[in-house]
Amino acid sequence: MAYFTELIQLKLRSRLHSPQAIEDVRQETFSRVFAALRGGKIRQPDRLGAFVNSMCNNVLLEQYRASSRDSSLEDEEQADFPALTVDVLGAIAAKQMAEKIREILEEMPERDRRLLQEVFLEERDKDEVCRDLGVDRDYLRVLLHRAKQSFKSLYLKNMAARPPGVVAAGKL
Repeated sequence: MAYFTELIQLKLRSRLHSPQAIEDVRQETFSRVFAALRGGKIRQPDRLGAFVNSMCNNVLLEQYRASSRDSSLEDEEQADFPALTVDVLGAIAAKQMAEKIREILEEMPERDRRLLQEVFLEERDKDEVCRDLGVDRDYLRVLLHRAKQSFKSLYLKNMAARPPGVVAAGKL
């Protein structure tokens, strides 16, 4: 649950600006996931992560629809704009996560690190990356999959090695 909580909060922080809205969507997502688990509606337990992610997307869309309905009823002057205040805990958690990602990337083999950085961090065109590496687009998919799996295993190993009592990102 802590793993999914961290991932969902990272996702929601980039899409919602109100800490209350983030918490509401997170709680509603887990409420629906647990209801589905209790109801036996999860047919593929190995795809729980994808299920949680899609459930979060659905709740987020409902949140957007509800806020657009509410704001259309209000005057333009009283529209509900996202809070512009800085979410201090969110900023700290994001900084810690960025540092952790950099540390994990440093542990990876050069080719995997370079591939992940160019495709996901620098958002370079995949055709350019293919030319640089001398591979075709299909093989790039394979290399990216392997690099992401390598990153994931290092991340999970790193999180498991975290001493007890260390506060998870975004939690107090």
